[in-house]
Amino acid sequence: MSGTPVTIPVPDLGLQVSGLLVLPDGARSLCVLAHGAGAGMRHPFLERISAGLAGAGMATLRYQFPYLERGSGRTDPPDKCVATVRAAVAVARDRAPGLPLVAGGKSFGGRMTSTAQSRAPLDGVRGLVFLGFPLHPPGNPGITRAEHLDAVSVPMLFLQGTRDQFAREDLLKQVVDRLSTRATLHLVEGGDHSFKVSRKHGTEAGVLRDLVTTITEWTERSVR
Repeated sequence: MSGTPVTIPVPDLGLQVSGLLVLPDGARSLCVLAHGAGAGMRHPFLERISAGLAGAGMATLRYQFPYLERGSGRTDPPDKCVATVRAAVAVARDRAPGLPLVAGGKSFGGRMTSTAQSRAPLDGVRGLVFLGFPLHPPGNPGITRAEHLDAVSVPMLFLQGTRDQFAREDLLKQVVDRLSTRATLHLVEGGDHSFKVSRKHGTEAGVLRDLVTTITEWTERSVR
């Protein structure tokens, strides 16, 4: 389920980026999903998440950051990413008027979405969803990347593997505890940063079902 191609104007940057809208019949909400640093909106993981969410009644809008749109491997500066996040949210509002919105994404995309929200609320967005929040670089643990989350007032859902080298479990729990009732942490036992697990901890399909169920139930409960 690739989705319907859409064009996302980014007026602040004087450019446009590509998007993919999946809008199932009877959708109850929509998640604006940004990609990770090294893979775009068509990455198989985001394809599977989008299809799973559609089956559970949640629409998605995936989109490209400008650097991948132009074929570069170097991520854009935060200001460019923030402008792109805002533009994608605006298109989601226009394409699915009336649907409750959440926003976030995989790793870098989720962090850029929360950066945008911390600077000024994203219009219509009622919650943030992080698929592997990149709390720190591998081998260099710390929590400074989460400081901006203190300025986020909407509910946040952290979905994280217990073997994620980008977020040591004890440090992530420290951040979530600090954010108090605004934050919910859902751990995938044995999952790495890509939510891959060993056979002992389950299957890819089982992990996907768990992620989809957690996102949709949290959305229904927390941000409707």
